[in-house]
Amino acid sequence: MAKTDKTDRNNDKINDGKRSRRGSVRGEAKSESRKERTPSEAGKKPRGKVKERSVAANDNGAKAKNRGKVRGRRARNGQLKLIFLGGVGEIGKNMTALEYGDTIIVVDAGMAFPDNEITPGIDSIIPDYTYLEENRAKVKAVLLTHAHEDHLGGLPYFLKDFPVPVYGSNVSCAFLEHKLRRNKFKEATCKVVEDGEIVEIGPFKVEFVAVTHSVAGSIALSIETPEGVVFFTGDFKIDHTPVDGRHIALTRIAEIGKRGVKLLLQDSTNVERRGYTMSESAVGKSLDAVFNDNRANRIIVATFASNIHRVQQIIDVAIKYGRKIALNGKSMQYMTEIAQKIKELRFPQDKMIDFDKVSGVPYDKVCIIATGTQGEPESALTRMSQDDFKKVVIGENDTVILSASPIPGNERSIYKVINNLCKKGAKVIYESLYEVHSSGHACQEELKMMMALLKPEYFIPVHGEYRHLKKHAELAETMGIPRENILIPELGYCVEVGERGLKRLDNVRSGAVMLVGDTEEGVETLIDRRKIAAEGIVIAVVNVPEDEDAEGSIDILCKGTQIPDKLLSEIKSAVQYKIAGGDFRELTAEDMDKSVRKTMTKMFYNRLKRCPLIVPIIITS
Repeated sequence: MAKTDKTDRNNDKINDGKRSRRGSVRGEAKSESRKERTPSEAGKKPRGKVKERSVAANDNGAKAKNRGKVRGRRARNGQLKLIFLGGVGEIGKNMTALEYGDTIIVVDAGMAFPDNEITPGIDSIIPDYTYLEENRAKVKAVLLTHAHEDHLGGLPYFLKDFPVPVYGSNVSCAFLEHKLRRNKFKEATCKVVEDGEIVEIGPFKVEFVAVTHSVAGSIALSIETPEGVVFFTGDFKIDHTPVDGRHIALTRIAEIGKRGVKLLLQDSTNVERRGYTMSESAVGKSLDAVFNDNRANRIIVATFASNIHRVQQIIDVAIKYGRKIALNGKSMQYMTEIAQKIKELRFPQDKMIDFDKVSGVPYDKVCIIATGTQGEPESALTRMSQDDFKKVVIGENDTVILSASPIPGNERSIYKVINNLCKKGAKVIYESLYEVHSSGHACQEELKMMMALLKPEYFIPVHGEYRHLKKHAELAETMGIPRENILIPELGYCVEVGERGLKRLDNVRSGAVMLVGDTEEGVETLIDRRKIAAEGIVIAVVNVPEDEDAEGSIDILCKGTQIPDKLLSEIKSAVQYKIAGGDFRELTAEDMDKSVRKTMTKMFYNRLKRCPLIVPIIITS
């Protein structure tokens, strides 16, 4: 993608399609002469039936099948569309919809993580799926690629609006069910699928393909459609020595590629990194070395609770060196419990101790596994670094391992925690110093290998900021995919996939829905919060007497800003002068409010070059 102007033209009209923006009619008949892409599954043995975990089943016509012979089938009416509602041009809230005729399937329903500076007071951020609400009857199912919050965190909200079945691996369903219970959600269907199984949903046949990632049970999706195979890699890396022995299904991926892939959508997170991603098993060796070198110290390891394989390796090495293990953090405790229940995590129960008993165990006999790798303000690790955690006081006899990498935007918070820990005398070990973390995302050579195996006709990079998607498009071009067959998506893109390739249709509504609890937060409120954080708030209680001869009064309360006494006196005089005008009493309450705010805002800016949030309270008496 050497020239931006050519890339933009490709995005607007790929393969020079001459049809109107939305085709002739939504139900336009397709040519019957086109050769179908229908990968055969002959000779493959069933791998077990789809298992259901449900409180209230609602299949909406979805039909599960074992791997068997798949016969191609073209729908007589319809067009294949991809709608990008999240996860492109950003990290988080992944959601993509595939639509054909009267059926829509949704790939992932994630959330994004609020930023205290950009989105103060917000609990969670989910995609704006207004388009799906407008086509509610068509939505038939959700397909989960894996159990990370940016891919399934939005489901408790989504499923309230769309009571459709969810398909995912054993781990994904187990984590989702726990999340739904925490949200007091009682009506949901989670269908457990095994690697290699096929689910039929309307005109779509979805095969779940095993991949390796930083959470167990991750899968790619090979979706057979009337227009050919659409392949979603999901988040993945190619790990030849996985901790749990579950390898990425490279042989099956190559078979799918031989039979023909119309379109590939691939994880872009690590596209800027050359070479290969380090194997997760290599982290275990590094941890072993760190434990060996710090035998006398108390060891505290912070990692992502969802990274079951990392937790397993930490437990294994702690037991090897004769240490008891204590878990800290609610997510660490419940995810460990879930993983053990579904046999994805194994350890002797007598090696675990209650966190409240940590202080009574010698330093060289204990290992604490905690959350807090991203510098979260309320996490145990952050509180330890600030002397705000009574159960553990950090000192020179502590070794703290941060077995994770920063999520973009969290760097400052993380390094603040590291600095505080170092000031207390602790030995702090993190990724830039030791190999104590391995990414779950593919680097350039792994991305190229996936492209080489699948040999897609068309390519769309996903899961990344725009710079990642642009770089990924350039990488795809080096792999022989023509530039005109590559599209860089943005939020709201609606793309038709057909005989003439990829064609952009009219954008759909998209963006972010900000939530406080279960309540949607308006943009205006968020703007006010940002203003309060940056400039402070001024509350003006204005008493307007009905008697025109009586003098009004004003009391001013400031928070987050300071007003010089002289300016305060001038503001009070200006407001009292305005109240004294006979026409002021003729105004509506709303206009009184605007008049006082305008006067005060102008004076603040002229004198202080600041605009605090001004809240007038008008009292008439």
